[in-house]
Amino acid sequence: MAEVRIKAEKRTRFGKGAARKIRREHKVPAVLYGHGTETRHLTLPGHDLMIALRTPNVLIRLEGDGINEIALPKGVQRDPIKGFLEHVDLLLVKRGERVTVELPVVVTGEPVSDGVLDQQMVTVSIEAEATHIPQNVEVNVDGFEIGHAVHASDLKLPTGATLLAEPDALVLHILPAQGGEAPAEGEGEGEAAAAEAAAE
Repeated sequence: MAEVRIKAEKRTRFGKGAARKIRREHKVPAVLYGHGTETRHLTLPGHDLMIALRTPNVLIRLEGDGINEIALPKGVQRDPIKGFLEHVDLLLVKRGERVTVELPVVVTGEPVSDGVLDQQMVTVSIEAEATHIPQNVEVNVDGFEIGHAVHASDLKLPTGATLLAEPDALVLHILPAQGGEAPAEGEGEGEAAAAEAAAE
Protein backbone atom coordinates (compact mmCIF):
# COMPACT_ATOMS: atom_id res chain seq x y z
CA MET A 1 0.00 0.00 0.00
CA ALA A 2 1.36 3.42 -0.92
CA GLU A 3 1.92 5.96 1.82
CA VAL A 4 -0.10 9.17 1.96
CA ARG A 5 2.02 12.10 3.11
CA ILE A 6 0.31 14.52 5.48
CA LYS A 7 1.77 17.58 7.12
CA ALA A 8 1.65 17.37 10.92
CA GLU A 9 1.97 20.07 13.56
CA LYS A 10 2.58 19.56 17.25
CA ARG A 11 -0.49 20.56 19.24
CA THR A 12 -0.15 22.62 22.38
CA ARG A 13 -3.79 23.70 22.76
CA PHE A 14 -6.08 21.29 24.63
CA GLY A 15 -9.67 21.09 25.81
CA LYS A 16 -13.01 21.43 24.03
CA GLY A 17 -12.59 25.12 23.30
CA ALA A 18 -9.17 24.58 21.74
CA ALA A 19 -10.49 21.65 19.69
CA ARG A 20 -13.35 23.74 18.32
CA LYS A 21 -10.93 26.48 17.35
CA ILE A 22 -8.71 23.94 15.55
CA ARG A 23 -11.73 22.65 13.59
CA ARG A 24 -12.76 26.19 12.63
CA GLU A 25 -9.33 26.43 11.02
CA HIS A 26 -10.28 23.33 8.94
CA LYS A 27 -7.83 21.18 10.86
CA VAL A 28 -8.28 18.03 12.95
CA PRO A 29 -6.92 17.24 16.44
CA ALA A 30 -5.10 13.90 16.54
CA VAL A 31 -3.01 11.76 18.87
CA LEU A 32 -0.10 9.51 17.88
CA TYR A 33 0.79 6.58 20.14
CA GLY A 34 2.45 3.16 20.09
CA HIS A 35 5.71 1.29 20.68
CA GLY A 36 5.81 2.45 24.27
CA THR A 37 6.41 6.06 23.23
CA GLU A 38 4.82 9.02 24.92
CA THR A 39 1.53 10.03 23.33
CA ARG A 40 1.98 12.95 20.96
CA HIS A 41 -0.77 15.48 20.30
CA LEU A 42 -0.96 16.68 16.70
CA THR A 43 -2.95 18.92 14.40
CA LEU A 44 -3.56 17.68 10.84
CA PRO A 45 -5.06 19.37 7.73
CA GLY A 46 -8.72 18.37 7.59
CA HIS A 47 -9.15 18.14 3.80
CA ASP A 48 -6.00 16.06 3.23
CA LEU A 49 -6.87 13.75 6.10
CA MET A 50 -10.45 13.22 4.93
CA ILE A 51 -9.25 12.24 1.44
CA ALA A 52 -6.67 9.84 2.92
CA LEU A 53 -9.26 8.14 5.14
CA ARG A 54 -11.34 7.18 2.11
CA THR A 55 -8.86 4.30 1.70
CA PRO A 56 -9.38 1.54 4.30
CA ASN A 57 -6.33 1.01 6.55
CA VAL A 58 -4.48 3.82 4.81
CA LEU A 59 -0.82 4.21 5.73
CA ILE A 60 -0.08 7.81 6.67
CA ARG A 61 3.38 9.37 6.57
CA LEU A 62 3.39 12.23 9.07
CA GLU A 63 5.91 14.93 8.24
CA GLY A 64 6.81 18.35 9.55
CA ASP A 65 7.46 20.13 12.85
CA GLY A 66 10.20 17.63 13.73
CA ILE A 67 7.91 14.65 13.01
CA ASN A 68 8.67 11.85 10.52
CA GLU A 69 6.60 8.78 11.35
CA ILE A 70 4.37 6.15 9.73
CA ALA A 71 0.95 5.58 11.29
CA LEU A 72 -2.33 3.71 10.86
CA PRO A 73 -5.69 5.29 11.77
CA LYS A 74 -7.15 3.28 14.66
CA GLY A 75 -9.98 5.52 15.80
CA VAL A 76 -11.89 8.13 13.80
CA GLN A 77 -14.53 10.37 15.38
CA ARG A 78 -16.95 12.21 13.11
CA ASP A 79 -19.71 14.67 13.78
CA PRO A 80 -22.87 12.48 13.86
CA ILE A 81 -24.90 15.02 11.85
CA LYS A 82 -22.52 16.84 9.51
CA GLY A 83 -19.97 14.05 9.19
CA PHE A 84 -16.85 16.19 9.45
CA LEU A 85 -13.77 14.81 11.26
CA GLU A 86 -13.63 15.63 14.95
CA HIS A 87 -10.63 13.60 16.14
CA VAL A 88 -8.31 10.83 14.94
CA ASP A 89 -6.22 8.29 16.86
CA LEU A 90 -3.09 7.17 15.01
CA LEU A 91 -1.05 4.06 15.78
CA LEU A 92 2.69 4.34 15.24
CA VAL A 93 4.00 1.49 13.04
CA LYS A 94 7.40 0.39 11.74
CA ARG A 95 8.40 -1.32 8.51
CA GLY A 96 8.43 -5.09 8.92
CA GLU A 97 6.03 -4.96 11.86
CA ARG A 98 2.88 -7.06 11.67
CA VAL A 99 -0.40 -5.43 12.66
CA THR A 100 -4.01 -6.50 13.09
CA VAL A 101 -6.57 -4.79 10.83
CA GLU A 102 -10.14 -5.22 9.62
CA LEU A 103 -10.42 -5.63 5.84
CA PRO A 104 -13.66 -4.86 3.97
CA VAL A 105 -15.20 -7.92 2.27
CA VAL A 106 -16.07 -6.83 -1.27
CA VAL A 107 -18.58 -8.99 -3.17
CA THR A 108 -18.54 -9.10 -6.97
CA GLY A 109 -20.64 -11.00 -9.50
CA GLU A 110 -24.23 -12.24 -9.28
CA PRO A 111 -25.64 -15.54 -7.96
CA VAL A 112 -28.23 -17.55 -9.91
CA SER A 113 -31.32 -15.57 -10.87
CA ASP A 114 -33.53 -17.16 -8.18
CA GLY A 115 -30.93 -16.72 -5.42
CA VAL A 116 -30.45 -13.84 -2.99
CA LEU A 117 -27.10 -12.92 -1.46
CA ASP A 118 -27.07 -12.79 2.34
CA GLN A 119 -23.76 -11.28 3.52
CA GLN A 120 -23.05 -11.93 7.20
CA MET A 121 -19.56 -10.39 7.44
CA VAL A 122 -18.70 -7.01 5.92
CA THR A 123 -15.16 -7.04 7.34
CA VAL A 124 -12.69 -9.76 8.28
CA SER A 125 -9.86 -9.58 10.80
CA ILE A 126 -6.37 -10.34 9.48
CA GLU A 127 -2.74 -9.84 10.39
CA ALA A 128 -0.38 -8.35 7.82
CA GLU A 129 2.89 -6.48 7.49
CA ALA A 130 2.25 -2.84 8.35
CA THR A 131 3.45 -1.43 5.03
CA HIS A 132 1.77 -4.13 2.90
CA ILE A 133 -1.85 -4.08 4.06
CA PRO A 134 -4.31 -5.06 1.32
CA GLN A 135 -7.29 -2.76 0.76
CA ASN A 136 -9.92 -5.49 0.82
CA VAL A 137 -10.78 -9.15 0.35
CA GLU A 138 -12.82 -9.94 -2.74
CA VAL A 139 -15.40 -12.72 -3.10
CA ASN A 140 -16.84 -13.48 -6.54
CA VAL A 141 -20.31 -15.05 -6.25
CA ASP A 142 -20.96 -15.29 -9.99
CA GLY A 143 -23.24 -18.28 -10.65
CA PHE A 144 -23.42 -19.41 -7.02
CA GLU A 145 -26.39 -21.74 -6.48
CA ILE A 146 -28.92 -21.57 -3.65
CA GLY A 147 -27.38 -22.98 -0.49
CA HIS A 148 -23.81 -22.12 -1.50
CA ALA A 149 -21.90 -20.70 1.47
CA VAL A 150 -18.54 -19.00 1.91
CA HIS A 151 -16.75 -19.24 5.26
CA ALA A 152 -13.77 -17.25 6.50
CA SER A 153 -11.43 -20.14 5.71
CA ASP A 154 -12.55 -19.97 2.05
CA LEU A 155 -11.36 -16.38 1.60
CA LYS A 156 -8.35 -15.90 -0.65
CA LEU A 157 -6.06 -13.64 1.33
CA PRO A 158 -3.14 -11.79 -0.24
CA THR A 159 0.34 -13.27 0.17
CA GLY A 160 1.69 -12.64 3.65
CA ALA A 161 -1.71 -12.05 5.27
CA THR A 162 -2.93 -14.34 8.08
CA LEU A 163 -6.60 -14.93 8.90
CA LEU A 164 -7.53 -14.08 12.50
CA ALA A 165 -11.28 -14.64 12.24
CA GLU A 166 -12.77 -18.03 13.17
CA PRO A 167 -12.24 -20.29 10.11
CA ASP A 168 -15.84 -21.55 10.19
CA ALA A 169 -17.37 -18.07 10.53
CA LEU A 170 -20.03 -17.55 7.84
CA VAL A 171 -19.10 -14.75 5.44
CA LEU A 172 -22.06 -15.09 3.06
CA HIS A 173 -24.52 -17.58 1.62
CA ILE A 174 -27.16 -17.72 -1.09
CA LEU A 175 -30.84 -17.95 -0.10
CA PRO A 176 -33.95 -18.58 -2.20
CA ALA A 177 -35.45 -15.43 -3.69
CA GLN A 178 -38.75 -15.94 -1.83
CA GLY A 179 -36.97 -15.83 1.52
CA GLY A 180 -37.57 -19.47 2.36
CA GLU A 181 -34.82 -21.89 3.30
CA ALA A 182 -33.17 -24.12 0.76
CA PRO A 183 -34.35 -27.75 1.12
CA ALA A 184 -32.02 -29.92 3.14
CA GLU A 185 -30.13 -32.63 1.31
CA GLY A 186 -32.42 -35.61 0.65
CA GLU A 187 -35.52 -33.78 1.88
CA GLY A 188 -37.11 -33.61 -1.56
CA GLU A 189 -36.45 -37.33 -2.13
CA GLY A 190 -38.28 -38.23 1.11
CA GLU A 191 -41.34 -36.19 0.14
CA ALA A 192 -41.43 -37.81 -3.28
CA ALA A 193 -41.24 -41.30 -1.80
CA ALA A 194 -44.09 -40.52 0.62
CA ALA A 195 -46.25 -39.28 -2.24
CA GLU A 196 -45.61 -42.45 -4.23
CA ALA A 197 -46.52 -44.62 -1.22
CA ALA A 198 -49.79 -42.75 -0.71
CA ALA A 199 -50.72 -43.20 -4.36
CA GLU A 200 -50.23 -47.02 -4.24
